[in-house]
Amino acid sequence: MNIFRFAGDMTHLMSILILLLKIYVTKSCAGISLKTQELYALVFLTRYLDLFTDYVSLYNSVMKVVFIASSLAIVWCMRRHPLVRKSYDKDLDTFRHQYVVLACFVLALLLHEIFTFQEVFWAFSIYLEAVAILPQLVLLQRSGNVDNLTGQYVLFLGAYRGLYIINWIYRYFTEDHFTRWIACVSGLVQTALYADFFYYYYLSWKTNTKLKLPA
Repeated sequence: MNIFRFAGDMTHLMSILILLLKIYVTKSCAGISLKTQELYALVFLTRYLDLFTDYVSLYNSVMKVVFIASSLAIVWCMRRHPLVRKSYDKDLDTFRHQYVVLACFVLALLLHEIFTFQEVFWAFSIYLEAVAILPQLVLLQRSGNVDNLTGQYVLFLGAYRGLYIINWIYRYFTEDHFTRWIACVSGLVQTALYADFFYYYYLSWKTNTKLKLPA
């Protein structure tokens, strides 16, 4: 594992910790899309089907468990926690994510590296992760104002994907048989979706004003 992947993993973990901190401290999930969190839970559950069959390293296994457990915990809090669920604004979170799931599954059946059960679901998880942030971005645009913790959560998610792109470039030039083209293309798409958010986050930081996204 190279430094870029490790940095990406830590940045991804930081985004999750920020979100959990927001929910735990404020007992609120205002500004957070439940649909994005459900998509991420599905991403991790389908990507890590090999958790109990293919052992790579202790680090690898621990990170898989952490991502699965944390994503399910966030979904549970937003759906079931007596205080947190009251702050969820379903009127703003109206993105039809079921169509995204269906489209990604069909795409995985058509475009995959090896036609096996695990590889098809791995491809599905990669495609789904590329667009899982869409409900969150749409919710933020509709709400207008973005609180600091929510903004930092999205920022770290975007930074994680950017670091993984550097990781793939590094692996392409240093590994003889690196062929994860699906992850590379999907990663570029995912990073592009963050471009607008990054721009307005930078303007907010530069002018020291509250982050606002245009409707």
